[in-house]
Amino acid sequence: MASKLVMIVVIVLDLIAFGLAVAAEQRRSTATIRKDEEDEYNMCVYDSDISTGYGLGAFFFLLASQILIMVASRCFCCGKALNPTGSRACAVILFIFCWITFIIAEACLLAGSVRNAYHTKYRTIFSEQPPSCETVRKGVFAAGAAFVFFTGIISQFYYASYSKARGAFQPYGGEANVGMGAYK
Repeated sequence: MASKLVMIVVIVLDLIAFGLAVAAEQRRSTATIRKDEEDEYNMCVYDSDISTGYGLGAFFFLLASQILIMVASRCFCCGKALNPTGSRACAVILFIFCWITFIIAEACLLAGSVRNAYHTKYRTIFSEQPPSCETVRKGVFAAGAAFVFFTGIISQFYYASYSKARGAFQPYGGEANVGMGAYK
């Protein structure tokens, strides 16, 4: 049977990660081109950089959630073998999808955080082309949030299926002790 405490902690960690990813999408850095005090140079001025912290927070909360699920299920490869039931087949499929969505979510969150933290530092002379003020594209953190949501749901189903397959009754075919009968 699946541990309710593990499931509740994983749900809380996934919800925090989802909320932080959504907040990171809402608070992405924006840049404006401004002239310096002497009107000789154009430069990029960035606003708040809080979404980098939100993205990294979501990254680490999702990582903690995944580690907890994998430790609780012994990463599906350690421990005794699971009983050959439909739950085991379902757990195998969900294990694979859980890792795929986890890797995609972590990649989106990390790439968005790194890209959001990158600010161009150069400036150009007034007569040249204005500087390219690099910012993170809209939707990178949103994609990360969507995959955090999918990872949370799939990891819950994976853990429940794994626990059901681990705890299933497996009858023993032979007798475990020496039979006692009448001696003639």
